[in-house]
Amino acid sequence: QVQLVESGGGLVQAGGSLRLSCAASGRTFSRYVMGWFRQAPGKERSLVAFISPSRAYTDYADSVKGRFTISRDNAKNTVYLQMNSLKPEDTGVYYCAASTSYGMLQLQSAYDYWGQGTQVTVSS
Repeated sequence: QVQLVESGGGLVQAGGSLRLSCAASGRTFSRYVMGWFRQAPGKERSLVAFISPSRAYTDYADSVKGRFTISRDNAKNTVYLQMNSLKPEDTGVYYCAASTSYGMLQLQSAYDYWGQGTQVTVSS
């Protein structure tokens, strides 16, 4: 069992930056693929980025490539999402998720545990 708690969301102007954190409980954090998803108003939840357990592999949604960076600190049981050059279309609730799977990681169904979400609002 893993519990995930996100923090770091807030209101920021377009062009600004935010850093989201997700703290995980449990001793097996380093075994999980960790992902960040977001859900914009009226839209389905979609993948933003994920990172492999060893940090060797990351992947991003096309819309955030070059602006967002996912990272993790396995000693601190924490995954981060650094968001730069934010745009109004980045607005939404951001969720942290953990997966024991190594396939279909773009899909919500690949993830076993979810946080409660943190709101990010980017004003124009």
